[in-house]
Amino acid sequence: MIPLIYGSTTGNTERISQLIAECWPGNTPLNLISIDSMVNADIEHASSVIIGVPTWNFGELQEDWEEIWSSFCEIDFCGKRVALFGLGDQLGYGDWFLDAMGMVATQVSQKGATLVGEWPVEGYDFESSKALTPCKNAFVGLALDEDTQSFETRDRVERWLNLVYPQL
Repeated sequence: MIPLIYGSTTGNTERISQLIAECWPGNTPLNLISIDSMVNADIEHASSVIIGVPTWNFGELQEDWEEIWSSFCEIDFCGKRVALFGLGDQLGYGDWFLDAMGMVATQVSQKGATLVGEWPVEGYDFESSKALTPCKNAFVGLALDEDTQSFETRDRVERWLNLVYPQL
């Protein structure tokens, strides 16, 4: 099983996690785990992990992520392939769009993960993001905006999964 770890306050990230599981093209099943019930072993025993993280307010981690952050930072990601997806509001919080996904990407990379599933910035309208790759032409993972572009979500998820699945 591939763990899909997510945090969700409003239910959007949980719903996207369920959509990812529904659209998953692989034979290896996904194990959806809310971050507030995750134990480090859920990740430590996996070779591939999918992580969903929404950005709150002015570039902050969602409350469940904040509560486990110190424990999450102890996880060794060496040899693991990690695909990220993030939720944010590019119009209301365009200066911090997907910053939490960028924070998670930085943390897992520093702990040895290989990130997979970059996503192009075309089609988004934001000012700044910590979730950009160094060349700034892509996000470190799938970028979703349920506030202003929910009509794009299913198509983006399906296209991203076709990119990510072979790399996990």
